[in-house]
Amino acid sequence: MANRLLEVAEFVIFTALLTFPGQVCGRMGQAQAQTWAMTVDSGRERTTTLHFYFHDTPGGKSPTAIRVAQPAPTSRSRTGFGVLMMADDPLTVGPDPRSKLVGRAQGMYGSACQDEVGLLMAMSYSFLDGPYNGSSISIMGRNSAMQPVREMPVVGGTGLFRMARGYALAHTHYIEYSTGNAVVRYNVIENRGNKKDGQTARLE
Repeated sequence: MANRLLEVAEFVIFTALLTFPGQVCGRMGQAQAQTWAMTVDSGRERTTTLHFYFHDTPGGKSPTAIRVAQPAPTSRSRTGFGVLMMADDPLTVGPDPRSKLVGRAQGMYGSACQDEVGLLMAMSYSFLDGPYNGSSISIMGRNSAMQPVREMPVVGGTGLFRMARGYALAHTHYIEYSTGNAVVRYNVIENRGNKKDGQTARLE
């Protein structure tokens, strides 16, 4: 029982670090920052918290996102309305692109707003690390890219994340306006039903 309470308390602290990164600090924050994923199984439901960095590179010699469609009126739009991009972006544990690779975000995003930089995201986030290898979550929703924090829904998943639901918070860590290259921190809370008692999984 004591071990179970310790696992739950650890998960709550980890989730707080991801949801309120500016309010939780000190040695505990430094240690937990090394963990990118944690799952707690309550018996009836499993909840996974994910923390990773999304590297979107439409510019340069080796782009990870390319323009696949652009209607003629787009050139007159201050928001790039109508542009459609196809992406295969790496996901890493830290903001440095050389940090550990934990997955890839593959799919499309397009400019869907005429008044601000508002993207429609339809992406599969496929993971490559530890017990999450081969599993994915799907995110589809509006991304107001110029806002400091954007919330998007998790609408499904595969593997360990089959029948997933939840939300993702995206925070821009870095952006180069001349090329559009960006690094975005993602904090994801994902829930799914489970009929079997399970364990807590933790990756570092």
